[in-house]
Amino acid sequence: MLRENEFKELLSGCLRGERHHQEKLYRRFSGLLFGICLRYSKNRSDAEDILQDVFVKIYSKIGTFNHEGSFEGWLRRIAVNTSITFYKKSLKTAFHEDIDEVDVPDEQLGSDFTNEELMRCVQNLPLGYRTVFNLYVIEGMKHKEISEYLGIDVNTSKSQLSRSKAHLQKMLKELENVKNN
Repeated sequence: MLRENEFKELLSGCLRGERHHQEKLYRRFSGLLFGICLRYSKNRSDAEDILQDVFVKIYSKIGTFNHEGSFEGWLRRIAVNTSITFYKKSLKTAFHEDIDEVDVPDEQLGSDFTNEELMRCVQNLPLGYRTVFNLYVIEGMKHKEISEYLGIDVNTSKSQLSRSKAHLQKMLKELENVKNN
């Protein structure tokens, strides 16, 4: 964690466009932001492209950070927005069909999965499912917010989340069977 005076110096240096401070900011937050980009992308290559766009936006908009919320929260929001923008064109076609609500049982799966295995399962979700799942479960948005954010119906958001959970359960059960055999 950066001390207050280090944080102020880092922000001031980035505002002046000093490469040294920009590199320090990148080293400090790239892992966190890459994880966010990876959650919304289909593969590492896309996530790397998104991360590059994220840092371009951060460097160009750093003067708009108003110090009212956390800096990390501000960075996370830029990463989420940039990731969504990256896939917005694909999302428009992914959400055209409204899906009926699916009832997903609340079975407990074993917690023997690594973070990498869980991330791989989330990344293998269809784009619409993955996006709604990330916004709802990871970012904590409500269905009304998701519908406004993505330009979809609230019921589409709900059904996409329900379908994503069912799909994830199926993938995790298959993974669990493979691990147990």
